[in-house]
Amino acid sequence: MNEQSPLFPSLPESTSVTPQTPSQDPIPRVLMPQRNQIALRPIDLEATVGPEHPVRNVWAFVEGVDLSALYAEIGSVEGRAGRAAIDPRILMALWLYATVDGVGSAREIERLTEVHDAYRWICGGVNVNHHTLSDFRCARSELLDEVLTHSVAVMLDKGLVKLERVAQDGMRVRASAGAASFRRRSTLECCLEEAQAQVATLRAEIDADPQAGNRRRCAAGLRAAEERQQRVAQALAQLAEVEEQKKKKPVPKKDNETEQQHAKRTEPRASSTDPEARVMKMADGGFRPAYNVQFATATDTQLIVGVNVSNTGSDLGQLPPMLDQVEQRYGQRPAEWLVDGGYARHDDIEEADGRGTTVYAPVPKPKDPSRDPHLPRGDDSAAIAQWRQRMGGSEAKDIYRQRAATAECVNAIARGRGLSRFVVRGLNKVKSVALWYALAHNLMRAVALSAPA
Repeated sequence: MNEQSPLFPSLPESTSVTPQTPSQDPIPRVLMPQRNQIALRPIDLEATVGPEHPVRNVWAFVEGVDLSALYAEIGSVEGRAGRAAIDPRILMALWLYATVDGVGSAREIERLTEVHDAYRWICGGVNVNHHTLSDFRCARSELLDEVLTHSVAVMLDKGLVKLERVAQDGMRVRASAGAASFRRRSTLECCLEEAQAQVATLRAEIDADPQAGNRRRCAAGLRAAEERQQRVAQALAQLAEVEEQKKKKPVPKKDNETEQQHAKRTEPRASSTDPEARVMKMADGGFRPAYNVQFATATDTQLIVGVNVSNTGSDLGQLPPMLDQVEQRYGQRPAEWLVDGGYARHDDIEEADGRGTTVYAPVPKPKDPSRDPHLPRGDDSAAIAQWRQRMGGSEAKDIYRQRAATAECVNAIARGRGLSRFVVRGLNKVKSVALWYALAHNLMRAVALSAPA
Protein backbone atom coordinates (compact mmCIF):
# COMPACT_ATOMS: atom_id res chain seq x y z
CA MET A 1 0.00 0.00 0.00
CA ASN A 2 1.32 3.39 -0.92
CA GLU A 3 2.16 5.25 2.26
CA GLN A 4 1.45 8.58 0.58
CA SER A 5 -2.17 7.72 -0.24
CA PRO A 6 -4.83 8.69 2.30
CA LEU A 7 -6.40 6.01 4.47
CA PHE A 8 -10.00 6.94 3.56
CA PRO A 9 -9.89 8.68 0.18
CA SER A 10 -13.71 8.73 -0.26
CA LEU A 11 -14.41 10.80 2.85
CA PRO A 12 -15.29 14.43 2.17
CA GLU A 13 -13.10 17.14 3.44
CA SER A 14 -14.08 18.55 6.77
CA THR A 15 -15.79 21.90 6.69
CA SER A 16 -15.93 24.37 9.45
CA VAL A 17 -19.33 25.08 10.98
CA THR A 18 -20.23 28.71 10.87
CA PRO A 19 -21.78 29.73 14.16
CA GLN A 20 -25.26 31.23 13.87
CA THR A 21 -25.33 34.91 14.68
CA PRO A 22 -27.99 36.12 17.04
CA SER A 23 -29.56 38.20 14.28
CA GLN A 24 -30.56 35.12 12.19
CA ASP A 25 -34.00 33.48 12.86
CA PRO A 26 -33.72 29.96 14.31
CA ILE A 27 -34.96 27.11 12.09
CA PRO A 28 -37.84 25.27 13.82
CA ARG A 29 -37.73 21.50 14.25
CA VAL A 30 -41.05 19.79 13.41
CA LEU A 31 -42.28 16.23 13.03
CA MET A 32 -43.11 15.65 9.36
CA PRO A 33 -45.69 13.01 8.25
CA GLN A 34 -44.20 9.82 6.86
CA ARG A 35 -47.10 8.32 4.89
CA ASN A 36 -45.03 5.70 3.12
CA GLN A 37 -44.35 3.85 6.35
CA ILE A 38 -46.05 0.54 7.17
CA ALA A 39 -47.62 0.66 10.62
CA LEU A 40 -48.86 -2.30 12.63
CA ARG A 41 -51.55 -1.44 15.15
CA PRO A 42 -53.14 -3.72 17.74
CA ILE A 43 -56.95 -3.52 17.38
CA ASP A 44 -59.55 -4.61 19.90
CA LEU A 45 -62.64 -5.23 17.70
CA GLU A 46 -64.90 -5.47 20.73
CA ALA A 47 -63.90 -1.96 21.80
CA THR A 48 -64.43 -0.38 18.37
CA VAL A 49 -68.23 -0.33 18.75
CA GLY A 50 -69.96 0.99 21.83
CA PRO A 51 -72.49 -0.94 23.90
CA GLU A 52 -75.39 1.05 22.37
CA HIS A 53 -74.23 0.74 18.76
CA PRO A 54 -76.99 -0.46 16.37
CA VAL A 55 -74.78 -3.25 15.05
CA ARG A 56 -75.09 -5.03 18.40
CA ASN A 57 -78.87 -5.05 18.03
CA VAL A 58 -78.48 -6.57 14.57
CA TRP A 59 -76.23 -9.33 15.88
CA ALA A 60 -78.55 -10.04 18.81
CA PHE A 61 -81.44 -10.42 16.37
CA VAL A 62 -79.47 -12.76 14.10
CA GLU A 63 -78.43 -14.93 17.05
CA GLY A 64 -82.10 -15.50 17.80
CA VAL A 65 -82.99 -16.57 14.24
CA ASP A 66 -83.25 -20.28 13.52
CA LEU A 67 -80.67 -20.92 10.78
CA SER A 68 -80.55 -24.69 11.15
CA ALA A 69 -81.56 -25.14 7.50
CA LEU A 70 -78.50 -23.18 6.38
CA TYR A 71 -76.15 -25.07 8.68
CA ALA A 72 -77.49 -28.36 7.32
CA GLU A 73 -76.38 -27.36 3.81
CA ILE A 74 -72.73 -26.90 4.83
CA GLY A 75 -70.63 -29.76 3.47
CA SER A 76 -67.49 -29.25 5.57
CA VAL A 77 -67.94 -30.91 8.97
CA GLU A 78 -65.72 -31.81 11.89
CA GLY A 79 -63.48 -34.80 11.28
CA ARG A 80 -63.54 -34.52 7.49
CA ALA A 81 -61.45 -32.69 4.93
CA GLY A 82 -62.67 -29.44 3.47
CA ARG A 83 -62.43 -25.73 3.95
CA ALA A 84 -64.56 -24.25 6.72
CA ALA A 85 -67.59 -22.28 5.50
CA ILE A 86 -68.50 -18.75 6.54
CA ASP A 87 -71.00 -18.67 9.40
CA PRO A 88 -74.43 -17.83 7.90
CA ARG A 89 -75.03 -15.49 10.84
CA ILE A 90 -72.20 -13.28 9.58
CA LEU A 91 -73.74 -13.02 6.10
CA MET A 92 -77.22 -12.30 7.46
CA ALA A 93 -75.93 -9.69 9.91
CA LEU A 94 -73.91 -7.99 7.17
CA TRP A 95 -76.92 -7.63 4.89
CA LEU A 96 -79.23 -6.50 7.69
CA TYR A 97 -76.83 -3.86 8.94
CA ALA A 98 -75.98 -2.77 5.39
CA THR A 99 -79.69 -2.34 4.64
CA VAL A 100 -80.15 -0.23 7.75
CA ASP A 101 -77.05 1.72 6.73
CA GLY A 102 -78.39 2.33 3.22
CA VAL A 103 -75.82 0.11 1.46
CA GLY A 104 -77.18 -2.16 -1.26
CA SER A 105 -74.06 -3.26 -3.11
CA ALA A 106 -72.20 -6.47 -2.32
CA ARG A 107 -68.94 -4.97 -3.53
CA GLU A 108 -69.39 -1.99 -1.23
CA ILE A 109 -70.06 -4.28 1.73
CA GLU A 110 -66.86 -6.18 0.94
CA ARG A 111 -64.95 -2.89 0.99
CA LEU A 112 -66.57 -1.81 4.25
CA THR A 113 -65.57 -5.06 5.95
CA GLU A 114 -61.98 -3.86 5.58
CA VAL A 115 -62.32 -0.20 6.59
CA HIS A 116 -65.49 0.23 8.70
CA ASP A 117 -65.49 -0.69 12.39
CA ALA A 118 -69.08 -1.96 12.50
CA TYR A 119 -68.67 -4.25 9.50
CA ARG A 120 -65.31 -5.50 10.77
CA TRP A 121 -66.92 -6.20 14.15
CA ILE A 122 -69.55 -8.37 12.47
CA CYS A 123 -66.93 -10.34 10.52
CA GLY A 124 -64.60 -10.74 13.49
CA GLY A 125 -61.62 -11.45 11.28
CA VAL A 126 -63.49 -13.61 8.73
CA ASN A 127 -62.86 -12.58 5.12
CA VAL A 128 -66.05 -12.22 3.05
CA ASN A 129 -66.10 -11.59 -0.71
CA HIS A 130 -68.82 -10.00 -2.78
CA HIS A 131 -69.64 -13.21 -4.68
CA THR A 132 -70.63 -14.98 -1.45
CA LEU A 133 -72.64 -11.96 -0.33
CA SER A 134 -74.50 -11.73 -3.65
CA ASP A 135 -75.38 -15.42 -3.64
CA PHE A 136 -76.63 -15.29 -0.06
CA ARG A 137 -78.75 -12.17 -0.62
CA CYS A 138 -81.13 -13.59 -3.22
CA ALA A 139 -81.00 -17.36 -2.72
CA ARG A 140 -82.87 -17.37 0.61
CA SER A 141 -86.26 -15.79 -0.11
CA GLU A 142 -88.17 -18.61 1.62
CA LEU A 143 -86.01 -18.29 4.72
CA LEU A 144 -86.40 -14.51 4.81
CA ASP A 145 -90.17 -14.90 4.49
CA GLU A 146 -90.21 -17.29 7.45
CA VAL A 147 -88.02 -14.97 9.53
CA LEU A 148 -90.43 -12.08 8.86
CA THR A 149 -93.41 -14.17 9.95
CA HIS A 150 -91.68 -15.51 13.06
CA SER A 151 -90.35 -12.12 14.20
CA VAL A 152 -93.73 -10.42 13.92
CA ALA A 153 -95.48 -13.40 15.56
CA VAL A 154 -93.13 -13.15 18.55
CA MET A 155 -94.04 -9.49 18.99
CA LEU A 156 -97.71 -10.37 18.66
CA ASP A 157 -97.37 -12.86 21.52
CA LYS A 158 -95.61 -10.24 23.63
CA GLY A 159 -98.37 -7.72 22.94
CA LEU A 160 -96.01 -5.24 21.27
CA VAL A 161 -98.05 -5.19 18.06
CA LYS A 162 -101.69 -5.73 17.17
CA LEU A 163 -103.31 -6.54 13.86
CA GLU A 164 -106.52 -4.68 14.46
CA ARG A 165 -105.74 -1.98 11.87
CA VAL A 166 -103.37 -2.37 8.91
CA ALA A 167 -102.45 0.09 6.16
CA GLN A 168 -101.27 -0.96 2.71
CA ASP A 169 -99.39 1.07 0.14
CA GLY A 170 -97.23 0.36 -2.87
CA MET A 171 -94.33 2.03 -4.61
CA ARG A 172 -92.78 1.60 -8.02
CA VAL A 173 -89.08 0.78 -7.80
CA ARG A 174 -86.84 1.12 -10.84
CA ALA A 175 -85.81 -2.21 -12.35
CA SER A 176 -82.32 -3.17 -13.48
CA ALA A 177 -83.24 -2.88 -17.15
CA GLY A 178 -82.87 -0.08 -19.66
CA ALA A 179 -85.69 1.25 -21.78
CA ALA A 180 -83.79 0.20 -24.92
CA SER A 181 -83.80 -3.44 -23.78
CA PHE A 182 -87.56 -3.74 -24.52
CA ARG A 183 -87.87 -5.37 -27.92
CA ARG A 184 -90.64 -6.61 -30.19
CA ARG A 185 -91.24 -10.28 -30.95
CA SER A 186 -89.47 -10.19 -34.31
CA THR A 187 -86.37 -8.61 -32.79
CA LEU A 188 -86.33 -11.07 -29.87
CA GLU A 189 -86.58 -14.02 -32.25
CA CYS A 190 -83.59 -12.73 -34.23
CA CYS A 191 -81.66 -12.22 -30.97
CA LEU A 192 -82.48 -15.78 -29.91
CA GLU A 193 -81.22 -17.20 -33.20
CA GLU A 194 -77.98 -15.22 -32.86
CA ALA A 195 -77.51 -16.38 -29.28
CA GLN A 196 -78.10 -20.01 -30.21
CA ALA A 197 -75.58 -19.76 -33.05
CA GLN A 198 -73.01 -18.17 -30.76
CA VAL A 199 -73.48 -20.91 -28.14
CA ALA A 200 -73.04 -23.62 -30.77
CA THR A 201 -69.86 -21.97 -32.11
CA LEU A 202 -68.32 -21.61 -28.67
CA ARG A 203 -69.09 -25.23 -27.77
CA ALA A 204 -67.39 -26.38 -30.95
CA GLU A 205 -64.31 -24.27 -30.15
CA ILE A 206 -64.07 -25.76 -26.67
CA ASP A 207 -64.23 -29.32 -28.03
CA ALA A 208 -61.64 -28.65 -30.76
CA ASP A 209 -59.13 -26.56 -28.75
CA PRO A 210 -56.61 -28.69 -26.83
CA GLN A 211 -55.14 -25.77 -24.88
CA ALA A 212 -56.47 -25.47 -21.34
CA GLY A 213 -56.04 -21.70 -21.17
CA ASN A 214 -58.07 -21.10 -24.28
CA ARG A 215 -60.67 -23.57 -23.08
CA ARG A 216 -61.14 -21.60 -19.88
CA ARG A 217 -61.59 -18.36 -21.78
CA CYS A 218 -64.00 -20.00 -24.19
CA ALA A 219 -65.89 -21.54 -21.28
CA ALA A 220 -66.38 -18.11 -19.75
CA GLY A 221 -67.66 -16.79 -23.06
CA LEU A 222 -69.94 -19.81 -23.39
CA ARG A 223 -71.49 -19.17 -19.99
CA ALA A 224 -72.17 -15.55 -20.93
CA ALA A 225 -73.71 -16.60 -24.23
CA GLU A 226 -75.89 -19.23 -22.55
CA GLU A 227 -77.12 -16.67 -20.03
CA ARG A 228 -78.00 -14.28 -22.85
CA GLN A 229 -79.82 -17.07 -24.68
CA GLN A 230 -81.76 -17.90 -21.54
CA ARG A 231 -82.75 -14.26 -20.96
CA VAL A 232 -83.98 -13.86 -24.53
CA ALA A 233 -85.98 -17.08 -24.26
CA GLN A 234 -87.53 -15.82 -21.02
CA ALA A 235 -88.36 -12.51 -22.71
CA LEU A 236 -90.22 -14.36 -25.47
CA ALA A 237 -92.13 -16.36 -22.85
CA GLN A 238 -93.05 -13.16 -20.98
CA LEU A 239 -94.09 -11.51 -24.24
CA ALA A 240 -97.05 -13.88 -24.49
CA GLU A 241 -98.30 -12.61 -21.13
CA VAL A 242 -97.89 -9.00 -22.25
CA GLU A 243 -99.85 -9.73 -25.42
CA GLU A 244 -102.73 -11.17 -23.40
CA GLN A 245 -102.81 -8.06 -21.22
CA LYS A 246 -102.86 -5.84 -24.31
CA LYS A 247 -105.87 -7.76 -25.65
CA LYS A 248 -107.78 -7.34 -22.39
CA LYS A 249 -107.00 -3.62 -22.15
CA PRO A 250 -106.34 -2.13 -25.59
CA VAL A 251 -104.46 1.17 -25.82
CA PRO A 252 -106.62 4.00 -27.24
CA LYS A 253 -105.61 5.59 -30.51
CA LYS A 254 -104.10 9.07 -30.48
CA ASP A 255 -105.38 11.98 -32.53
CA ASN A 256 -104.02 12.14 -36.09
CA GLU A 257 -102.45 8.71 -35.70
CA THR A 258 -102.67 6.19 -38.54
CA GLU A 259 -103.48 2.55 -38.02
CA GLN A 260 -99.92 1.57 -38.88
CA GLN A 261 -98.45 4.07 -36.42
CA HIS A 262 -100.87 2.93 -33.70
CA ALA A 263 -100.03 -0.74 -34.27
CA LYS A 264 -96.30 -0.04 -34.12
CA ARG A 265 -96.61 2.07 -30.97
CA THR A 266 -98.76 -0.44 -29.10
CA GLU A 267 -96.95 -3.59 -30.24
CA PRO A 268 -96.07 -5.64 -27.14
CA ARG A 269 -92.44 -5.61 -26.03
CA ALA A 270 -90.37 -7.42 -23.42
CA SER A 271 -86.96 -6.71 -21.94
CA SER A 272 -84.05 -8.89 -23.02
CA THR A 273 -82.20 -7.82 -19.84
CA ASP A 274 -84.90 -8.38 -17.20
CA PRO A 275 -87.81 -10.23 -18.86
CA GLU A 276 -90.13 -9.95 -15.84
CA ALA A 277 -89.83 -6.16 -15.54
CA ARG A 278 -92.62 -3.94 -16.89
CA VAL A 279 -92.78 -0.30 -17.93
CA MET A 280 -94.74 1.58 -15.25
CA LYS A 281 -95.72 5.13 -14.53
CA MET A 282 -93.43 6.43 -11.79
CA ALA A 283 -94.07 8.99 -9.07
CA ASP A 284 -92.58 11.80 -11.17
CA GLY A 285 -94.96 11.09 -14.06
CA GLY A 286 -92.38 9.38 -16.27
CA PHE A 287 -92.51 5.82 -17.60
CA ARG A 288 -89.63 3.45 -16.81
CA PRO A 289 -89.03 -0.29 -16.23
CA ALA A 290 -89.99 -1.05 -12.64
CA TYR A 291 -91.55 -3.42 -10.11
CA ASN A 292 -94.52 -2.76 -7.83
CA VAL A 293 -93.49 -3.32 -4.19
CA GLN A 294 -96.35 -3.61 -1.68
CA PHE A 295 -95.97 -3.25 2.11
CA ALA A 296 -98.68 -3.87 4.70
CA THR A 297 -98.01 -2.00 7.95
CA ALA A 298 -99.59 -2.19 11.40
CA THR A 299 -100.75 1.33 12.24
CA ASP A 300 -100.03 1.09 15.97
CA THR A 301 -96.34 0.23 15.64
CA GLN A 302 -95.33 0.84 11.98
CA LEU A 303 -94.19 -2.78 11.74
CA ILE A 304 -94.30 -4.35 8.28
CA VAL A 305 -96.52 -7.42 8.47
CA GLY A 306 -96.77 -8.28 4.76
CA VAL A 307 -94.61 -7.98 1.65
CA ASN A 308 -95.56 -8.56 -1.95
CA VAL A 309 -93.91 -7.75 -5.28
CA SER A 310 -95.57 -7.80 -8.71
CA ASN A 311 -94.90 -6.53 -12.20
CA THR A 312 -98.34 -4.94 -12.47
CA GLY A 313 -98.24 -1.16 -12.62
CA SER A 314 -101.67 -0.67 -11.05
CA ASP A 315 -102.70 -1.12 -7.42
CA LEU A 316 -106.09 -2.52 -8.45
CA GLY A 317 -106.35 -6.12 -7.34
CA GLN A 318 -103.46 -5.87 -4.87
CA LEU A 319 -105.67 -5.78 -1.77
CA PRO A 320 -107.02 -9.39 -1.62
CA PRO A 321 -103.60 -11.10 -2.01
CA MET A 322 -102.15 -9.03 0.82
CA LEU A 323 -105.14 -9.74 3.06
CA ASP A 324 -104.75 -13.46 2.42
CA GLN A 325 -101.01 -13.27 3.06
CA VAL A 326 -101.41 -11.59 6.46
CA GLU A 327 -104.05 -14.13 7.47
CA GLN A 328 -101.84 -17.06 6.42
CA ARG A 329 -98.82 -15.64 8.24
CA TYR A 330 -100.40 -14.95 11.63
CA GLY A 331 -103.64 -16.90 11.67
CA GLN A 332 -105.84 -13.84 12.11
CA ARG A 333 -107.43 -11.29 9.86
CA PRO A 334 -107.20 -7.54 10.60
CA ALA A 335 -110.46 -5.87 11.53
CA GLU A 336 -109.72 -2.70 9.53
CA TRP A 337 -107.72 -2.18 6.33
CA LEU A 338 -106.59 1.25 5.09
CA VAL A 339 -105.77 1.84 1.40
CA ASP A 340 -105.77 4.76 -1.00
CA GLY A 341 -108.14 5.27 -3.92
CA GLY A 342 -106.08 3.12 -6.28
CA TYR A 343 -107.20 -0.04 -4.43
CA ALA A 344 -110.91 0.80 -4.22
CA ARG A 345 -112.33 -1.90 -6.47
CA HIS A 346 -115.86 -2.88 -5.55
CA ASP A 347 -115.23 -6.62 -5.79
CA ASP A 348 -112.28 -6.37 -3.41
CA ILE A 349 -114.22 -4.28 -0.89
CA GLU A 350 -117.10 -6.77 -0.95
CA GLU A 351 -114.75 -9.74 -0.54
CA ALA A 352 -112.98 -8.14 2.42
CA ASP A 353 -116.27 -7.20 4.06
CA GLY A 354 -117.59 -10.72 3.64
CA ARG A 355 -114.56 -12.07 5.51
CA GLY A 356 -114.80 -9.63 8.41
CA THR A 357 -112.42 -6.82 7.36
CA THR A 358 -113.68 -3.26 7.04
CA VAL A 359 -111.99 -1.33 4.24
CA TYR A 360 -111.27 2.38 4.57
CA ALA A 361 -110.62 3.91 1.16
CA PRO A 362 -111.64 7.28 -0.31
CA VAL A 363 -114.74 7.29 -2.47
CA PRO A 364 -114.02 8.52 -6.02
CA LYS A 365 -115.59 11.77 -7.11
CA PRO A 366 -118.65 11.31 -9.33
CA LYS A 367 -118.81 12.76 -12.83
CA ASP A 368 -121.83 14.80 -11.75
CA PRO A 369 -120.44 17.37 -9.27
CA SER A 370 -123.91 17.98 -7.83
CA ARG A 371 -124.26 14.40 -6.60
CA ASP A 372 -123.03 13.44 -3.11
CA PRO A 373 -120.41 10.66 -3.53
CA HIS A 374 -121.22 9.24 -0.10
CA LEU A 375 -124.86 8.52 -0.85
CA PRO A 376 -125.54 4.91 -1.90
CA ARG A 377 -126.47 4.23 -5.51
CA GLY A 378 -129.29 2.06 -6.67
CA ASP A 379 -127.04 -0.71 -7.97
CA ASP A 380 -124.77 -0.78 -4.91
CA SER A 381 -124.49 -3.91 -2.83
CA ALA A 382 -124.87 -3.72 0.94
CA ALA A 383 -121.09 -3.67 1.46
CA ILE A 384 -120.53 -0.89 -1.10
CA ALA A 385 -123.41 1.19 0.28
CA GLN A 386 -121.97 0.90 3.81
CA TRP A 387 -118.52 1.85 2.48
CA ARG A 388 -119.86 5.02 0.86
CA GLN A 389 -121.75 6.07 3.98
CA ARG A 390 -118.86 5.14 6.27
CA MET A 391 -116.30 7.27 4.41
CA GLY A 392 -118.58 10.29 4.68
CA GLY A 393 -118.37 10.35 8.48
CA SER A 394 -115.80 12.17 10.58
CA GLU A 395 -114.73 9.03 12.44
CA ALA A 396 -113.76 7.27 9.20
CA LYS A 397 -111.81 10.33 8.07
CA ASP A 398 -109.84 10.35 11.32
CA ILE A 399 -109.05 6.65 10.93
CA TYR A 400 -108.02 7.07 7.30
CA ARG A 401 -105.50 9.77 8.21
CA GLN A 402 -103.41 7.09 9.90
CA ARG A 403 -102.62 5.57 6.50
CA ALA A 404 -100.29 8.38 5.50
CA ALA A 405 -98.57 8.31 8.90
CA THR A 406 -97.86 4.58 8.61
CA ALA A 407 -97.79 3.11 5.10
CA GLU A 408 -96.43 6.18 3.35
CA CYS A 409 -93.96 6.77 6.18
CA VAL A 410 -92.63 3.21 5.87
CA ASN A 411 -92.22 3.66 2.11
CA ALA A 412 -90.33 6.91 2.66
CA ILE A 413 -88.00 5.21 5.16
CA ALA A 414 -87.31 2.43 2.64
CA ARG A 415 -86.55 5.03 -0.02
CA GLY A 416 -84.15 6.73 2.36
CA ARG A 417 -82.36 3.42 2.90
CA GLY A 418 -81.77 2.99 -0.80
CA LEU A 419 -84.89 1.24 -2.13
CA SER A 420 -85.00 3.39 -5.25
CA ARG A 421 -83.53 1.01 -7.81
CA PHE A 422 -83.03 -2.74 -7.86
CA VAL A 423 -79.64 -4.11 -8.84
CA VAL A 424 -81.03 -7.66 -9.17
CA ARG A 425 -83.29 -9.08 -11.86
CA GLY A 426 -86.39 -11.24 -11.72
CA LEU A 427 -89.43 -11.28 -9.43
CA ASN A 428 -87.96 -13.82 -7.01
CA LYS A 429 -84.72 -11.88 -6.45
CA VAL A 430 -86.56 -8.57 -6.26
CA LYS A 431 -88.84 -9.96 -3.57
CA SER A 432 -85.79 -11.13 -1.62
CA VAL A 433 -84.44 -7.57 -1.60
CA ALA A 434 -87.85 -6.24 -0.48
CA LEU A 435 -87.87 -8.78 2.37
CA TRP A 436 -84.41 -7.60 3.50
CA TYR A 437 -85.78 -4.06 3.73
CA ALA A 438 -88.81 -5.27 5.69
CA LEU A 439 -86.65 -7.22 8.16
CA ALA A 440 -84.26 -4.31 8.64
CA HIS A 441 -87.16 -1.92 9.20
CA ASN A 442 -88.87 -4.22 11.71
CA LEU A 443 -85.60 -4.76 13.54
CA MET A 444 -85.13 -1.05 14.14
CA ARG A 445 -88.79 -0.63 15.08
CA ALA A 446 -88.56 -3.52 17.56
CA VAL A 447 -85.56 -1.87 19.20
CA ALA A 448 -87.49 1.37 19.52
CA LEU A 449 -90.59 -0.35 20.89
CA SER A 450 -88.58 -2.33 23.45
CA ALA A 451 -86.68 0.72 24.70
CA PRO A 452 -87.70 1.91 28.15
CA ALA A 453 -89.94 4.97 28.13
